[in-house]
Amino acid sequence: MRDETHDLVAERVGPVAVLEGYGATEASPVIAVNQPDDNRRGTVGGILPGIETRLEAVPGIPRGGRLFVRGPNIMAGYLDEQGELQPPPGGWHDTGDIVEMGADGWITILGRVKRFAKVGGEMVSLTAAESLAAALWPDARHAVVALPDGRKGERLVLVTDCQAADAAKLLAHAHARGVADIAVPRKIVRTTDIPLLGSGKTDYVAAERIAAAEGR
Repeated sequence: MRDETHDLVAERVGPVAVLEGYGATEASPVIAVNQPDDNRRGTVGGILPGIETRLEAVPGIPRGGRLFVRGPNIMAGYLDEQGELQPPPGGWHDTGDIVEMGADGWITILGRVKRFAKVGGEMVSLTAAESLAAALWPDARHAVVALPDGRKGERLVLVTDCQAADAAKLLAHAHARGVADIAVPRKIVRTTDIPLLGSGKTDYVAAERIAAAEGR
């Protein structure tokens, strides 16, 4: 959750703590959660008792690692096409998330593995780029996607329903926050609606199609 959201809740509701947590269907579903007496902004809380964790380094991503979890709450496995149960190797469920973890088990999510792009040989978080736009234009919806680029490998494109969105303003905002140019979308595609999945989450596949169509 963005700091702006925490501040908005405090402004409109009062001194009510918003406790962020983190989970997955495969984990029944909670993995970590903040506590009323230990609530840390920017994190999703501490690992629940009884859950083991493992971080695996991801080439090109210097911070954090890919999170694997194991414990009594982890599913028995997925059913394959023949209907046979395929348990997770060694009981370890691959969350697909890149996280940082403190010594006390508190987790900061950096993004999904598939939500990183390789730009000019560097791994860039699409989620972080999206957060830049969200902080600058908080009343709009945004989706940052990566498109192929013949020179840099991939390039970032911001798809947004903010009609006033401007690439120069976004770059200036990023510089003020100390963000490198390589992690800032230079192309902005304005649309009336950001495509959503049935769950209400951003449909990045559809957003990528919108960005690709605009670039042709």
